[in-house]
Amino acid sequence: MASTPLDRFDDIPDDLRRVGAHRAPARRGRGWVNFAWAALATGVLIVGGLYGLSRVNPAISFEIPVLAGGGAEPGVTATPQPEATPLTDPALVDPALTLTISVLNGSPTADQEDAASTQIALAGWPEPAAAVATSRDQESTVIYYNGAQYEPIALGLAQLLGTDPANIVNSDAYLGAWVTIVLGADYTPPAA
Repeated sequence: MASTPLDRFDDIPDDLRRVGAHRAPARRGRGWVNFAWAALATGVLIVGGLYGLSRVNPAISFEIPVLAGGGAEPGVTATPQPEATPLTDPALVDPALTLTISVLNGSPTADQEDAASTQIALAGWPEPAAAVATSRDQESTVIYYNGAQYEPIALGLAQLLGTDPANIVNSDAYLGAWVTIVLGADYTPPAA
């Protein structure tokens, strides 16, 4: 049997315990560096997730007190915003607003949405879309408007329907129309 001649690479010292060049001894403190990177990545993912959640649902907001700013100084009162005046004449509505109104019956009484939409149309407002709400246990009538330019219209419709102006909300919860009226058990249609 033939054997290969020995050369200088075949003579390995006994104190060298590694096998292969890729098995270098681990450096000291390397575990803390890995932990710091993992903690940083976790923090970035949490902050990014909370920011994304606040963008998806505007009702959820996270404000850092130091960075939020805009807070009033102690002893200083904020100036209240002037309240919008109700717009009761539909002829004064800017045509550029492309006003759409929807009426949802959230009251336990049937056909209230038809009575309210007829009342609105007879007053000269655009013909509202009428439907039954998914929940029929609404206690009070709430008017939702989507944008500050529709607030006077919502106030005017609240006067027309005889609802409490405190139940007018600027929200994008109902995107089917610029003004959405959810009738509650407190709504009484006008006498025919």
